Amino acid sequence: MNDTTSIETTATQAAEFRQMHQGLGMLVMPNAWDAASARTFEAAGFPAIATTSGGVALSLGYQDHEGAPAHEMLAAAGRIARAVAIPVTVDLEAGYDLAPAELIRRAVAIGAVGCNLEDSDHHSDAVLVSADAHAERIAAARAAARALGVDLVLNSRIDVFIHRVGTPEEQLAEGIRRGQLYREAGVDCLYPIGLQDEAILAAFVKAVGVPVNINTRRNGNIPLTRLAAIGVRRVTFATSLFRDLQGVLDGFAAEIRDALPPDAVRKASS
Repeated sequence: MNDTTSIETTATQAAEFRQMHQGLGMLVMPNAWDAASARTFEAAGFPAIATTSGGVALSLGYQDHEGAPAHEMLAAAGRIARAVAIPVTVDLEAGYDLAPAELIRRAVAIGAVGCNLEDSDHHSDAVLVSADAHAERIAAARAAARALGVDLVLNSRIDVFIHRVGTPEEQLAEGIRRGQLYREAGVDCLYPIGLQDEAILAAFVKAVGVPVNINTRRNGNIPLTRLAAIGVRRVTFATSLFRDLQGVLDGFAAEIRDALPPDAVRKASS
């Protein structure tokens, strides 16, 4: 999507998506990994869809955490965006080592109305990039999106909780510090992945001053109603729906294998 009409359409959807984070209510989005799953979620009545980097990467034959080439991940996200009429926000992992302006240009070109950017470090021995470096990336991404005429909804993942950096109290303090810094850099939403303790989550939500995204499962340990009461404004499911469906497919494969007649062609014994 690179002509004026397409940019205008994406900009309109981005504004609609931004509105979904405001006012009363909680935005709940399943995570799609291909066009078929996206259409299923759209048909179920969800107002917007997020992509899952893990589901997309695994379906393409790669590992999550930037194991797949950027162009393949973005092409898959583009197919998802083109398959549905509702807004699609794209998981861009840690940015694929691309300059923010180039990353955002590619995201807008495929019709993304928002994106995730995480502060894990996939390209060195460090667990996390520095908070200052990630804040600079957020500010550059914000400027690049506005220069293109699309006010993308930027969702910054904060990974201190999933990496268990320090004690729970230290994780909360660092998570809040990073969250406030990212807010000042221009982020619209914060995503403390792995944060599942209700008291710590409530303290985080109260301190950061922007909408908070929490990931859960179909039967998560914190019910959606409780997340709403805590003040969470956005809920996604990360790779869990993809993995749940893979579990069902594993069962189907085992049923078919076990029903094979004795003379069926089988894998050669090693």
